[in-house]
Amino acid sequence: GELVIGVGALPAGFPPLAYTGTDQKTLTGAEPDLGRLVAATLGLKPVVKNSTWENLFVGVDSGKVDAAFSNVTVTEERKKKYEFASYRKDNLAFEVLKENPWNFGGDFHNLAGKTVAVSKGTNQEKILLEWQGKLRAEGKDVEVKYFPDPNSVYLALSGGKIDLSFGPNPSIAYHITQTAGGNAPTRNAGSYSGAGESLQGLIAATAKKDSGLAKPVAEAVNHLIRNGQYAQLLAAWNLSNEAVTTSEVNPPGLPQAAS
Repeated sequence: GELVIGVGALPAGFPPLAYTGTDQKTLTGAEPDLGRLVAATLGLKPVVKNSTWENLFVGVDSGKVDAAFSNVTVTEERKKKYEFASYRKDNLAFEVLKENPWNFGGDFHNLAGKTVAVSKGTNQEKILLEWQGKLRAEGKDVEVKYFPDPNSVYLALSGGKIDLSFGPNPSIAYHITQTAGGNAPTRNAGSYSGAGESLQGLIAATAKKDSGLAKPVAEAVNHLIRNGQYAQLLAAWNLSNEAVTTSEVNPPGLPQAAS
């Protein structure tokens, strides 16, 4: 049989999680790679389907895709339609120049007096603006800056126009490996749960509710955790800091927004 793995990486991809390789055809990255390992563990042939993010869910809903491996965060809202098998922590991270001694240390007070780049309309922007509000209430501040794309953020960082960049841990992990050989190498200065302080956010394989797929997928991931292949895969993509100790079926998700 086959396991149809859905990835929502069109049009441009999001390294290191999912992007088209140098042959311009093969989808590579941590997400499709894990999907392929899970399929093999279940004795199934992996078939990877790449689509846009929106069409990824259409594929799962219609049954054209068995399970999405595409950086999907578990939320209570999504549980109404989907079942989940968690496989990675959903973390945000701070990127700084390697020479900068600053560390987040799990405390937003350390952001006082800093200038931070963040993307508009994101979960991390929401968290950063909440921290800004708390700092201002104490008579301190953090300056928030916006840039059109990751490249301009890096230019601002290397040029000293900003102190930190706050974004998804995987893309920062990838960028750190990209800058390692250049004249302005960067490092990770601390991470934070994408779900906020009350809950560790989780990324999970996403299947149609009551499809019965979440349980075998979780068992396959736990097999890969036990035999060491899971740790190898994350290390290969510089994502070891997002490892989970066990895959859970329908773990607590981000709470529904109060309406």
